[in-house]
Amino acid sequence: MLARIQSWGGFAAGMVVPNIGAFIAWGLLTALFIPTGWLPNEQFVQQVGPMILNLLPILIGYTGGRMIHGQRGGIIGAVATMGTIVGSEIPQFLGGMIAGPIAAQVLKRIDTALEPRVPIGFELLINNFALGISGLVLTMLAQIAIGPFVQTLSDVLGGAVSGLISSGLLPLVDLVVEPAKVLFLNNALNLGVLAPLGAAAAEESGKAIHFLLESNPGPGLGMLMAYWVAGKGLLKQSAPGAIVIHFFGGIHEIYFPYVLAHPIMILAMYAGGIVADTWFVIFDAGLVAVPSPGSIFAYLAMTPQGGHFAVFGGVFLAVVAAFLVGSILLRAYPAKDVGEDDDDGEEESLGIPGLG
Repeated sequence: MLARIQSWGGFAAGMVVPNIGAFIAWGLLTALFIPTGWLPNEQFVQQVGPMILNLLPILIGYTGGRMIHGQRGGIIGAVATMGTIVGSEIPQFLGGMIAGPIAAQVLKRIDTALEPRVPIGFELLINNFALGISGLVLTMLAQIAIGPFVQTLSDVLGGAVSGLISSGLLPLVDLVVEPAKVLFLNNALNLGVLAPLGAAAAEESGKAIHFLLESNPGPGLGMLMAYWVAGKGLLKQSAPGAIVIHFFGGIHEIYFPYVLAHPIMILAMYAGGIVADTWFVIFDAGLVAVPSPGSIFAYLAMTPQGGHFAVFGGVFLAVVAAFLVGSILLRAYPAKDVGEDDDDGEEESLGIPGLG
């Protein structure tokens, strides 16, 4: 089971890592031009929504399909991902991770069945229609099945978070928050559940701990530092850049592939998050509003007067806990390196059961 989880994590990370540059472009655009960014701009900020809702999921779906069946797999993976986007109202990164490889696998089997039966001279025509017709069917299925599934999963996780908070078990919220973040459901969870709860609490006391639960940059920073110190290969080399984008730019999506590539690292995230949330509860920490984006600078801006020790003490402890646990895990269970995909497909090299 551990080997299968490791293989799936490596495959999922392989869909995201080649697109890190696009994530950085979106992250910089967000950090700079949103109303709470460094250089607010009404014209350029119009790109933020379309990029996270459309471009990035399609890139992930394309990359996942390409890993299975080359260029044709990438194209049908992008087409199927479009169905997941239309089928829900949240960013469909997870939808792209599901729809892209599945669509490519279907097309691969269709191509294998048709190849010996296509008359000479009709290859291009048959291949294009095979992709077009199967793409039509798969994007329709993705719209009515995969998109709503991811939306439902997000709603279930949101309900679990609300239940834990109302039960007085706030530090345990991290058990739901961290997996949701790694599956790219962070925005839906934060803006759909935690922000409304925090807004209601802030009206009464002027601050809310809810704003700290998902946005805390400490666990991600500690985990990335662990990769920088104890990791290897591409993940180690790219960690310093990811640290800058994550901690100072507030773009948490940049570190999710590092957990997907080595799923046991979720334990480091749990360590940082639970320690920080416990500290926040003990010292009655809170922010006055949602820190957007979730950078250390946004935390400085949203921390109420006299609350800096409570807020930044929790962030510091999260960094230390995630770094220590992450370093131990990486030394005990070294992460496999994640490389670039190629046109020939990499399902065999990644060891994904049932593919190929």
